[in-house]
Amino acid sequence: MSSEDADLHAFHWLVDMVESVEVGLVVLDLDHRVQAWNGFMENHSGLTASRVHNRNLFDLFPELPKAWLVRKINTVATLNTRTFTSWEQRPWVFRFRNTRPVTGIEEYMFQNLTISPLNGTDGSVEKVCLTVYDVTDMASSKRALEQANEQLLRLSVTDRATGLFNRVAWENLLDAEYERYFRYGHHAAVALLDIDHFKTINDTHGHLRGDEVILKTAQTIREKLRQADRPGRFGGDEFGIILPETDAKGALCICERIRDSLAQFSLDAPSGAIQITVSIGVAVLTESAQNCQQWLKQADSALYQAKEAGRNQVVVYS
Repeated sequence: MSSEDADLHAFHWLVDMVESVEVGLVVLDLDHRVQAWNGFMENHSGLTASRVHNRNLFDLFPELPKAWLVRKINTVATLNTRTFTSWEQRPWVFRFRNTRPVTGIEEYMFQNLTISPLNGTDGSVEKVCLTVYDVTDMASSKRALEQANEQLLRLSVTDRATGLFNRVAWENLLDAEYERYFRYGHHAAVALLDIDHFKTINDTHGHLRGDEVILKTAQTIREKLRQADRPGRFGGDEFGIILPETDAKGALCICERIRDSLAQFSLDAPSGAIQITVSIGVAVLTESAQNCQQWLKQADSALYQAKEAGRNQVVVYS
């Protein structure tokens, strides 16, 4: 075989490899005209190499992030160095539909992109090569794992029945609020809430109705609070509320809104309508509370006073 024949065979193998490789290869001149377009790009774009040849890439794909991609290409051409971007920075460059059956849950193909300079015989950059990698499987798996971890984190701090913070998470927030008060001197209040005669509700109407009462109470607490307030469930029919940046007057106003809203609600049941009332104890944080638990005990003392005074009322600790 002559040297010319050998070169021709080598070129044929190279072209065959470029056409069959499972990555996208796009060669552009410095005016962004397509000079090469391999089989991967044909299959996923629906455009043949002959159709795109010598046409401007951004005319062919108006949805491309033009300003971003031009900036990347210009950097590669100017510095004569390769650049890389991952799907985590930009999920895709070419908006190709995801065609992998295993990862069919993803609408589009996630991509990594490498942009490489192509030099002429004089060493200057004449063209650039875009290498497009389909990383949908990896991206989909990582996103699923992250979502699972986020869900586990939410479950670890959330009371499943009500969606409020669970007791451990809520008490951690209370500790943080206590520390914040002594660092910055901002107002803060804590409220403890108890559903009146909840055992009687369970005994008379059944535990399913009792669960409905708990859910209605949790819903009302959430609706009547501000965005910065932190409600939690202690367990059973007991709830706690952290009220940052709140003095006694403000805390009383918020808690009265909750109490009044619940007192006006009636839950229908076969054994008779259920009236929901709550008793609430409030403690505004002062230096008299030597630690977080003392602050909580002050709210508990106020709650006890509310119950002793006839229930369905709010008492502020003093």
